[in-house]
Amino acid sequence: MRASTLPRYGGPEELTVAELPRPAAGPGQILVKVAAAAVNPVDLQVRSGSKADHVRLDFPMTLGWDLSGTVEECGPGVDRFAAGDRVVAMSAQMATGVGTYAQYVALDAGLAAPAPREAELAHAAALPLGGLTAHQALEVLDPPAGGPLLVTGATGSVGGFAVQLAVHRGLRVLAYGRPGDAERLRALGAHEVYSSEHPVPAGAAASLLETAGLPAAIAGVRDGGRAVSIVPTAPPVAERGIEVRMSYVEQDGRRLEELSGLVDKGVLTLRVAETFPLAEAGEAHRRLAAGGARGKLLIDPWA
Repeated sequence: MRASTLPRYGGPEELTVAELPRPAAGPGQILVKVAAAAVNPVDLQVRSGSKADHVRLDFPMTLGWDLSGTVEECGPGVDRFAAGDRVVAMSAQMATGVGTYAQYVALDAGLAAPAPREAELAHAAALPLGGLTAHQALEVLDPPAGGPLLVTGATGSVGGFAVQLAVHRGLRVLAYGRPGDAERLRALGAHEVYSSEHPVPAGAAASLLETAGLPAAIAGVRDGGRAVSIVPTAPPVAERGIEVRMSYVEQDGRRLEELSGLVDKGVLTLRVAETFPLAEAGEAHRRLAAGGARGKLLIDPWA
């Protein structure tokens, strides 16, 4: 099979297409023929070596946390899936050592879920990491019923899912995004929209979900409120009795199945900006680093 491999830490140009043995599904695993893999900020961090102090990774490695595809085979002990099933999955590549920028990926069946029936299979790769991160952060935050909840980075993958999930829970959502994105944010269900050109009033929100690395956003939370960040490099500093916590995404196939169902119900939308062939994985990294993408960047391993 073909896969995008990283022989050493460095820039996007280090990503190289290589021929590798096709993996087999071991006990408790499924082998997935990948329709698409998504590119995430963590991939850029691993590639550059900025995560090297936190986890030891072996070269050459294959990057990628998200995938959508079709089950090719099931290993012994797997009864949840069958060959031909459409699936999505998140593999925490730094922990599992299993990246998704490849034509075939073997991974634990517990990391996968049925893909949304109402979505194009390739586009379903936009769901796992962003959806799980948003859902789990909201669980950690446990915002007061009805809100108001402030979500920063609301035009991004995690922020966008968080807005939609919060609205689905009946919360009043204050969305902070880029100037000019008001229409997009209202389409996601945001009740109020803010940006650097239209700042959030002090104390406007009961709680904050911070996805954009904007620690100053805590000023928008009322005294004694709550804040959760997914950005460990720039967490908000507790002030005025506000409780501040961090949320780190965890693999969870069962929860991913729930999110897939919410796509089918129209609660969550899958936003895809652009798809790149496998040989242009480096270009996808450059595009993500440049910022401004309004949706996920995907890699088609068969193109």
